[in-house]
Amino acid sequence: MVLIIAEKPSLARNIAAGIGQTKKQNGYLEGQGYLITWAFGHLFSLCDVESYSGKTTEKTKWTLDNLPCFPKEFHFELRRDEGKRVDSGVARQFEIIKWLCNREDVDTIVNAGDADREGEIIVRLCVRMANPNREKSFKRLWLPDQTPETVKAALSDMKDETEYDLLADEGFARTYIDWLYGVNLTRYATLRTGTLLRVGRVIVPIVKAIYDRDLSIRNFKPGKYFALQSKEKTHGEVVELVSKNKFEENDRASAEELCKRYNETGARVRSAKNKEDILFAGKLYSLSKLQNVLGKKYKMSMQESLDLIQGLYEKGYLTYPRTNSEYLATAEKDKMKQILANCKKIGYPVRFKDSKYIFDDSKIESHSALTPTYKIPAKGQLSEKEFQVYSTVFRRFVAVFCEEDCKVSKSEIVIDVGDLESFTLKGMVILEPGWTKYDDYNQKDKVLPKLTEGEAVNIKFLPVERETTPPKHYTIETLNNYLKNPFKDEKKVQKESDAVDGSEDDSEDYRAIFEGLELGTEATRTGIIDNARKSHYIDLKKDVYYILPAGEFLIESLSRMQISMDKYKTSQLGQALKKVFHGNMSVDGAVELAEAEIAEIFAKKDDPALKDSETGFFGDVVAKCPVCGREIKRFRNFYGCTGYKEGCKFSVNTYLCSKPISLAHIKALAESGKTPLIQGFVSPKSGRSFDAFLALKDGKVVFEFPKSNRPVESHPGEEAPLPEPPPEA
Repeated sequence: MVLIIAEKPSLARNIAAGIGQTKKQNGYLEGQGYLITWAFGHLFSLCDVESYSGKTTEKTKWTLDNLPCFPKEFHFELRRDEGKRVDSGVARQFEIIKWLCNREDVDTIVNAGDADREGEIIVRLCVRMANPNREKSFKRLWLPDQTPETVKAALSDMKDETEYDLLADEGFARTYIDWLYGVNLTRYATLRTGTLLRVGRVIVPIVKAIYDRDLSIRNFKPGKYFALQSKEKTHGEVVELVSKNKFEENDRASAEELCKRYNETGARVRSAKNKEDILFAGKLYSLSKLQNVLGKKYKMSMQESLDLIQGLYEKGYLTYPRTNSEYLATAEKDKMKQILANCKKIGYPVRFKDSKYIFDDSKIESHSALTPTYKIPAKGQLSEKEFQVYSTVFRRFVAVFCEEDCKVSKSEIVIDVGDLESFTLKGMVILEPGWTKYDDYNQKDKVLPKLTEGEAVNIKFLPVERETTPPKHYTIETLNNYLKNPFKDEKKVQKESDAVDGSEDDSEDYRAIFEGLELGTEATRTGIIDNARKSHYIDLKKDVYYILPAGEFLIESLSRMQISMDKYKTSQLGQALKKVFHGNMSVDGAVELAEAEIAEIFAKKDDPALKDSETGFFGDVVAKCPVCGREIKRFRNFYGCTGYKEGCKFSVNTYLCSKPISLAHIKALAESGKTPLIQGFVSPKSGRSFDAFLALKDGKVVFEFPKSNRPVESHPGEEAPLPEPPPEA
């Protein structure tokens, strides 16, 4: 008997449909020589920190005593619910899997997890934990879609599971590293601040990108500048030329002088070209490119669009969704011919095209681009939103393989103003619409003035006053583009994103993906961004992301704790994971890199050089209150007297005027009524830097300046701000 373990029940049912008649049993299906059972996604998860120290009670409190935790060997356990109890349904289903794995008549076990890293290790863990009692053949069922035709073909062409060992290694390495970061740094940051902070290898740089962008918008101060512009007519048509040279607001004279030189020099057409060409349709969709379109057009969040795409995949209408490629494998040419034949039957003018812009194995890591399958939904079978998603994929597929070419007239005129500057004007007019009748295409015809090579062009350059504009908030599209290649120039990314022609060079993007430079992966980004929203770090309104106060607190707290989780370190680990996938690094080697980064963070808390910035941990008793004699404790973002209920108002912010107030400062203030000189305060009003002591005066903490020893009351706006009273425990 052959035992097939699917990742989830829906996949098990689709596999059974491809096999033929099967009978439902308790937790599995049987028939045609196959046993088909299933997991519920992840049945197992990594054990928590306490299991390695032997302290595993339901109400275990987080403590620094067992941090950092670097297990010599990672252990898995059955998934638990929020109450730390093993889910009964999970336990029951695993017992069925275990029993089936150990049946004497089962000689072959098949991993039918989703065709990705996560699916690979989900089923491997089930088999490992079931511990079959004798040697059995272990195969892999790799399904690019879930139609009966594909299932039948894949069952007859299963490879040995060992051929996917490197994929599994990367999956396990990613799981271990994310656990190390999540468990160690989440606990550490939470204990420091007294607030649950979800710290992860990918979630932090995502939130930080939105934080940085929103702060740059918030702090933006518009400025004026002068651009040089000419809008004169030649042969009755306006020729608009805008210089690349710009001048500051107070430098109008220089702008006028350069305009004068341009106008005296005159302009002449160096070349004027016009040719008919073919405009290619956009490429087939990767998951993120499809999510970009759905977010922009239908305002779907990434999680909503992924759920819909996943549902259409499970119903057999779309190919595997979590793909980072916009290309098809050369081995799929015959399959595409069959799907195109189905499209033609229902009236779409398509033909097979054997083009490098469509088929390119060098730009496929694990999965080809998203396409329709053999199975085409009948009218009324899809919900409105499912239809929006399916039709977007289907229309792009038809556009790419459309038998009618989109013919255009492209023109380019180069105009020289002597040797001072050259201007290139580009235009395009659609002659025959071709694929644009079937897929979205909004670009309007751009007609250039009729100029010929060598003729003079009338110009009159003038300084035009313009105002600088703030950067734009991240949208679903621009954030996705950033995460795919965070080191690529944003203007270049946007220019490429706006382009329709599917023939543009995208080798730089694929190199970034294959080298692991991206932040997160197609398979993980959607869930991580959704977690950031659920944690109230970011918000999504229509298709625009905004930072929330909790997100600001997360990023600023990590910065104060000197925990750097930027795109550089995250991509370094991403590159290490790719090396594991390519067999150039071991799982242990990648894990050791993460452990070294985490150990460095923990080492900082005991670094004597950082004594003046050490703010301690939430709940620390710092000193005795100089006002009432009770304990001073470290609260979330300030030090406060525990006698606040009795009216004591002693409190000092942990960060005051952009400067950390350390435990040592508070101890000195409590014991002697004055801190040592603290350098580097920044006035929140004027922005100027100043040095001062913190001193106690009439029960209040004030700034005292080193020269005059004057309290800050004589300098309005610079008094040490007092926090709100601490919340009740």
